[in-house]
Order: sequence, then C-alpha cells, then structure tokens
Amino acid sequence: MGWRWQFVAADGGPVQGVDDGAGRPEAGFPTQSDAESWLGEHWRELAEAGVDAVILRQDDREVYGPMSLNPPE
Repeated sequence: MGWRWQFVAADGGPVQGVDDGAGRPEAGFPTQSDAESWLGEHWRELAEAGVDAVILRQDDREVYGPMSLNPPE
C-alpha cells in the first residue's frame, strides 16, 4: 500500500516534474501520517512550483482532495 500526493495545477491539470517526497514513485509513503507530515513541511515549495491543490491517494483510491495550497482570501 502506498500513499501519494497528486499535484493539481490552477487549470485542473496535473503538475509534472515536482518531487513528491516519497523517494521512489512506485512505493509512495508508507502511511497516511507520513504523507501528511511531508506535505505540512513542503506545501510552500509546492505552491511556488505551480501546485495549486493536492489530492491524497492510497494506491488507486482517492482519499481526499483536492485541497488548495493557496491561503484563504
């Protein structure tokens, strides 16, 4: 079981070439907590790289999202 972040651009499309922090793309994070902790530490860098929102996935299942990385207006 791998936990992964899917990165979404402002236009709704995928963001390519952004490090997901998991190290090995096929493995993902070992736990949901690990994935969420990583996001908490790196969300600003992701936003600067063009990520507008994230979706948390466990294998092929969408757990939650899209969750915006932009501050509330």
